[in-house]
Amino acid sequence: MDSFGFRDLRVYQTSRDLVKTIYSVLAAYPSNEQYALCDQLRRASVSVPSNIAEGMSRSSDKEKAHFIEISYGSLMEVLCQMEISKELNYVTEEQMKDIENQITIIAKQLSKLRTTLSNSSLNSKP
Repeated sequence: MDSFGFRDLRVYQTSRDLVKTIYSVLAAYPSNEQYALCDQLRRASVSVPSNIAEGMSRSSDKEKAHFIEISYGSLMEVLCQMEISKELNYVTEEQMKDIENQITIIAKQLSKLRTTLSNSSLNSKP
């Protein structure tokens, strides 16, 4: 068993896969977007697994759930920015569908983890 338990979470693993997909797609963006939309997408996508890792290191389930909510917000930023990318014709319909499918899976996983943590937090009160 890994001493850093967040690494064992499927949502952490799938969110890292999304980061790799985003970075791969960004390679084809025009150079004038490197410090604009590309930078925003890099930051938002990396924020998803980063907040999972940080949150799961917290001691209380309430704190953990809070970081999962932040991760979810970052995931929605990625979706928004990818929709803008699609409208600007920086990504194909196929790429967008693939990324949206990944986002949907991660969103469900984050929601389930948040619910589990919230329920655990409620049940642990005296």
